[in-house]
Amino acid sequence: MTKLAVFDCDGTLVDSQANICQAMEATFRIADLPAPPRAAIRRIVGLSLVEAVRALLPDADDALHRKMAADYKEAFFELRTSGAMTEEPLFEGIAAVIETLAARGWQLGVATGKSDRGLARVLDHHGLTDRFVTLQTADRHPSKPDPAMLLAAMAEVDATPAQTAMIGDTSFDMAMAKAAGARAVGVAWGYHDVHDLVRGGAQVVATRTAALLEILA
Repeated sequence: MTKLAVFDCDGTLVDSQANICQAMEATFRIADLPAPPRAAIRRIVGLSLVEAVRALLPDADDALHRKMAADYKEAFFELRTSGAMTEEPLFEGIAAVIETLAARGWQLGVATGKSDRGLARVLDHHGLTDRFVTLQTADRHPSKPDPAMLLAAMAEVDATPAQTAMIGDTSFDMAMAKAAGARAVGVAWGYHDVHDLVRGGAQVVATRTAALLEILA
């Protein structure tokens, strides 16, 4: 029987908030707008870029949302190429969770608001590329909480919703899991609090990485 565990990336596998906040603040400077507080920026992590900007500037028009999304990509690229990017560490214990689940026969995937290039960079940096058999990104799918990413991951490995767990740190991940009929497993070390996760549809929330091995036993 196929068992599929799909992880979000930012806030679930890696702590990337510093770079995301810096790039978004630069994006607002380019637009000559005051940057939102970092707490607000962290709350949109996981959405695709246009949707993230729209959530931060709901009264702006679509053209500005799209321009700022493009500016964000440029700002993030400048961070990376200038050497100003902050380390994006794996959360403590995540590598061991991935290794153990793979040893137990789980198929592993990622569903993220990152681009293909951004996700590839993170996985390669941490030596995890070969651990994941399905990678779903914002380049090829609508933004979370649309279930398209998760449905594509299930189709790719021939897993049913009942055999699939979506593991993430935001209400967007939990709502996506619910929409796809998969198990919604929240993690408490990311960018949304436990109440948000439960409201989004989390069936269970892991408060430490090792707890994922108990939840997915």
